[in-house]
Amino acid sequence: MEIILKEDILNLGYKDDIVTVKDGYARNYLIPKGYAVQATSSAKKAHKEIMKQRAQKEEKIRKDAETAAEKLQNVKLKILAKTSSTGKIFGSVNNIQIAEVLEKEGIKVDRKNIIINAEHIKEVGTYTATVRIYKDIKADVTFDVVAEEDDK
Repeated sequence: MEIILKEDILNLGYKDDIVTVKDGYARNYLIPKGYAVQATSSAKKAHKEIMKQRAQKEEKIRKDAETAAEKLQNVKLKILAKTSSTGKIFGSVNNIQIAEVLEKEGIKVDRKNIIINAEHIKEVGTYTATVRIYKDIKADVTFDVVAEEDDK
């Protein structure tokens, strides 16, 4: 039986895939649980139209993401941190601080999409982080960790 998947199913397919499965598996499990619908001719036509519209939206989102990635490549951030006299940071720099500095620069990025390329940042210096903007579009951001100036 041919079915259209409504969500990703491990070892079967991804959302909106048309797959062939055994009749019992489709009728007794996938369709009643809402994981799939039977791929009738009318359902296939509707699916085809939905996929065409989704492709257009996907293309626009991808272009916007590529533009944002280019913008991020050219950004050099400066993160202030309290340090000791030897240059060691009290605490460490994390993705939350990078997201806050990016937002001040006018670029809104979810902190969960920022991956710091160093294990732990506990010293003053220059580092890089990878920002995942959309599915497979990523940008590397360079940032400097500098000591805060004491105003005493």
